[in-house]
Amino acid sequence: MSDTVAADAIGPGRLVLVVGPSGAGKDTLLRLAQAACVDDPDVVFPRRVVTRASSADEDNIAVSPDDFARARDHGDFAVHWDAHGHSYALPRQINDDIRAGRAVVANVSRTVIRALRQTYANVAVVAITAPPDVLAQRLAARARHSDGNIAHRLTRSVDDASANADLTILNAGSADYHSRQLVRVIRNECWHD
Repeated sequence: MSDTVAADAIGPGRLVLVVGPSGAGKDTLLRLAQAACVDDPDVVFPRRVVTRASSADEDNIAVSPDDFARARDHGDFAVHWDAHGHSYALPRQINDDIRAGRAVVANVSRTVIRALRQTYANVAVVAITAPPDVLAQRLAARARHSDGNIAHRLTRSVDDASANADLTILNAGSADYHSRQLVRVIRNECWHD
């Protein structure tokens, strides 16, 4: 990547960013990967802070928009962004995990990748995607109306070169198989195949 990492970039641990369109199955693969890494103290899956209620699909820390703004202004977040009418953040504590040499795995917006590549010394980006018809079916089945228009979400794109993934998983087959691909990235095993 052409992004420059700052001399004081946070490391030596790794930040594994999971990105992709709504309905790609990111949360499903993350849950399976987390279960596979449950006994590994060197792998951390932080809960995101979101201005939306927690659900069976996502175990986020739900906060009001006012509480989110206060926490953001207080410096409680390592990174924050807005998407689909909600605010999202990762807690600042991930920096301590990365400084301790752990791998931190998080679902983020593609719009924050550039900043994260500059802030952290060791970043791996995994894009999870699926064919458009599969995305549409999954979004319709989820029926989370607070996330906005399905058609808009299907056409949303990010044209930032820094959002280029190190690995892309086409999540249209076995979730178990694809979660094993994700776990190989998390554990920094051979995944450049």
